[in-house]
Amino acid sequence: MKRIVLAFALATLPVSAVAQDTEKDGFSLMEEGARLFLRGMMEEAEPALKELQRLVEDMEPAMRQFVQEMGPALNELLGQVDDLSNYHAPEMLPNGDIILRRKVPMPPPQDGQDEIEL
Repeated sequence: MKRIVLAFALATLPVSAVAQDTEKDGFSLMEEGARLFLRGMMEEAEPALKELQRLVEDMEPAMRQFVQEMGPALNELLGQVDDLSNYHAPEMLPNGDIILRRKVPMPPPQDGQDEIEL
């Protein structure tokens, strides 16, 4: 009886070791497949990324000039507009004007003047 149990144990031992190796190989194959897929994606995207980099490099001086010229005006505008979540999306009027409507109207100023100077 001991011989049968020993023979059975020896017969199943290599099978379990092979099964564990197969599992590791399967994971390695998945990793290798993912690497190949991502490498292919990078190779396909590389020309577009290089073109985008050239475009950004070409636009950089113009963007710097825009920020230098418009920065103070944008800061002044943001000082007048408290929180953008208080406003609806911008609307364009038929005459081309763009307006920002407040979600909750502000109370009129109480400084004693009913007229607005234009």
